[in-house]
Amino acid sequence: MAKIERFEDIRAWQMARELTNQIYELTNQGEFARDFKLRDQIRDAAGSIMHNIAEGFDDGSDGEFVHFLKYSRRSASEVQSELYLALDRHYITEEQFQNAYNRCTETKKSINAFITYLRKSKR
Repeated sequence: MAKIERFEDIRAWQMARELTNQIYELTNQGEFARDFKLRDQIRDAAGSIMHNIAEGFDDGSDGEFVHFLKYSRRSASEVQSELYLALDRHYITEEQFQNAYNRCTETKKSINAFITYLRKSKR
């Protein structure tokens, strides 16, 4: 693995950024844009994925970084849960739901892989 010098180099952060932009696009449309509570909640959760990765990167220890990555992963699960509510309220289509849900899943897989890498590098 190439040396990571900036949080922007972390694949999981890059994926989280793409997901966050996708969530912002979805929440700018129709009734979703007018449901301020859900709109803001899902935006905050999506942003939290990438922000926790960045914050953990600058902490200085792998153990603490893993702690932040776990917060990031939980935020991705929160986005997935909120996507169900958006689907149930008919704010998004089934296709939009699946696309965003799958992107969350892929982002969580990347976070999990990074956690595994950091834990192994400690040994």
